[in-house]
Amino acid sequence: MFPAKNNKKTIWAWAMFDWANQSYNMVITSTIFPAYYVAITANKQQGDMVSFFGHEYVNTVLSNYILGLSYLIIVVMLPILTSIADYKGHKKLYLQVFTWMGSLACAGLFFFTMKTFEFSMICFGIASIGYCGGFVFYNSYLPQIATIDQQDAVSAKGFIYGFAGSIVVQIICFIFVLSPATFGITDDTLPARISFLIVAIWWLSFSLIPFYLLPKGMPNAGSHNYNVFTGGFKELAKVWHNVKHLPLLKRFLPAFFFYSTGVQTILLVAANFGAKELKMPEESLISIILIIQLVAIIGAYFTAKLSARYGNVKVLAAIVFIWALICAGLYFVINTNQFYVAAVLVGIVMGGVQSLSRSTYSKYIPQNIPDTASYFSFYDVTEKLSIVVGLFTFGFVESFTHEMRDSALVLDIFFIIALLLLVSLSVVETGFKSAKAIIA
Repeated sequence: MFPAKNNKKTIWAWAMFDWANQSYNMVITSTIFPAYYVAITANKQQGDMVSFFGHEYVNTVLSNYILGLSYLIIVVMLPILTSIADYKGHKKLYLQVFTWMGSLACAGLFFFTMKTFEFSMICFGIASIGYCGGFVFYNSYLPQIATIDQQDAVSAKGFIYGFAGSIVVQIICFIFVLSPATFGITDDTLPARISFLIVAIWWLSFSLIPFYLLPKGMPNAGSHNYNVFTGGFKELAKVWHNVKHLPLLKRFLPAFFFYSTGVQTILLVAANFGAKELKMPEESLISIILIIQLVAIIGAYFTAKLSARYGNVKVLAAIVFIWALICAGLYFVINTNQFYVAAVLVGIVMGGVQSLSRSTYSKYIPQNIPDTASYFSFYDVTEKLSIVVGLFTFGFVESFTHEMRDSALVLDIFFIIALLLLVSLSVVETGFKSAKAIIA
């Protein structure tokens, strides 16, 4: 049984899941792991080429492909899992399963050396599955714990908690990376590998709070008259059918797909870009990402305020326009100072676009329905497919040109399409509001 909406304790427990798992996003996706990966896979004989189960790949292309494959697996798995979660009311159970999977795989990265390369890259992929898999069940709580007028603020609170928690973890890891001698560490690879273990422990430990305090979920068995293993895909088809009759939502989702392709891909490859294209040391990458996270907290807060004043879609359009400028600008970045400027701009718009996208979708779906997991499964499938498209596009271009700058320039096409779609949505939404005002 769910408590009343806007319950402070429930919202705090929900936000603590972000506090727990964003350490993965910071250390593994954005800072220490990418720098460690680029450094450990570079050698004088093969340059930036690596062998993975007998096949040769550009090192950063391989990591992008593994990430893309992990998101593709999530796309296939989630419809089945969310169907079971809706049927049995086991939303929190799957939140726990994916968290255990991701954190244990992250702990496996402690053993990452070139001798364990294949095993470590498999752990890298499984950790990604665990991280993004839990989010569909986490996100689906939002309309059930907050009223529609509070969803922007609650969504932003989750991201703010996530950014803050990830900064704390990054600082702890930073101490090991910058001052290994303090701890008697002589192995150059050990500080980074200890960081991976710290992330796993933090992720799992703080997840125990939402595991304990969040409600289990509401069974919806009465609405299912088909096999739960195939039902998820039927539920997605049902949601898609409903979307076609929700004029604002059906215009928002294509825009969300295109700008997510750009946003999520940039966030996933930014550290590799800095390490490989600009030869930035690990400590510089860490400091840049810390700046991004700090600025993102401010960005998420002010985005929620701006959306209350100007509306979600107009603010999203402005944010996507800034993203398009950043993406185009990356092609011309040639030194660390320019990368710092780009990082500050990314921080301003990063938290805002993520929290506002989630709350906008939450507002556009039918309210007070028991099976929000199905709607948020559709949302997450859309986002994960956009990441798959983005990562494979980025990797495909780089595999031909051996220039990540070219890949970044290609991504800008997705932002331009999204901006045009958001402008169209804004016009339609304004018309709807005017019509309602006349009727009232």
